[in-house]
Amino acid sequence: QVQLVESGGGSVQAGGSLRLSCAASGDTYSIYCMGWFRQAPGKEREGVAAIYTGSGRTYYADSVKGRFTISQDNAKNRLYLEMNSLKPEDTAIYYCALSPGLRCMDPSTYNIWGQGTQVTVSS
Repeated sequence: QVQLVESGGGSVQAGGSLRLSCAASGDTYSIYCMGWFRQAPGKEREGVAAIYTGSGRTYYADSVKGRFTISQDNAKNRLYLEMNSLKPEDTAIYYCALSPGLRCMDPSTYNIWGQGTQVTVSS
């Protein structure tokens, strides 16, 4: 059974950077999308960035485009999210997730989730 563990979260001042990492264990066969989602208190979970494994195509929320970069290692057993020029509105719990579907930015298609890692950006 696949398990995901996120790391790299923490507190940073606005304008700073963080790199999140997601380690996967188990059989990831039939996974087509790998993504990062975030949820702030009282808000809906939203897609941040995702990658379609078949082609390497990446997707980004408009709010993070140009600031965040999603990537994976060549064995597809680790997923990263590089976050630059962080803003207070980026504060949230960030989740790594895997999906057997094709709608890579739709959280409802994901069935494997990590425990989340807190990112706090102060002004």
